[in-house]
Amino acid sequence: MRVIWLICGLTCVALALIGVVLPLLPTVPFLLLAAFCFARSSERLHNWLLSHKTFGSMIEDWNSNGAIRPSAKRAATLSIFVVFCISLVVGVKTTVLVIQMVVLSAVLFFIWTRPNS
Repeated sequence: MRVIWLICGLTCVALALIGVVLPLLPTVPFLLLAAFCFARSSERLHNWLLSHKTFGSMIEDWNSNGAIRPSAKRAATLSIFVVFCISLVVGVKTTVLVIQMVVLSAVLFFIWTRPNS
């Protein structure tokens, strides 16, 4: 079972790294999931992720009090705005745009109602 948790954790880290440059993939949720998986599979990788200079503090903020840094909130908002604008420019159907607007608005609501770290 540890091998399955390890593979899931490594996959989540890979997706998080892709999410750093691709605005469609959320970075932090994948890192949180990776930390969860590594806690069940590899103490070394779990400690590495929690002590990472960039990502470790975000995970610790979330684990300690469900907080998101204001800079991360702004980056998420900008990414969501860019993705929605791309959808408008490429001519996505109105129905899809409405669904996208509702889902992305819910995501923004969730992000901005979390405490600041």
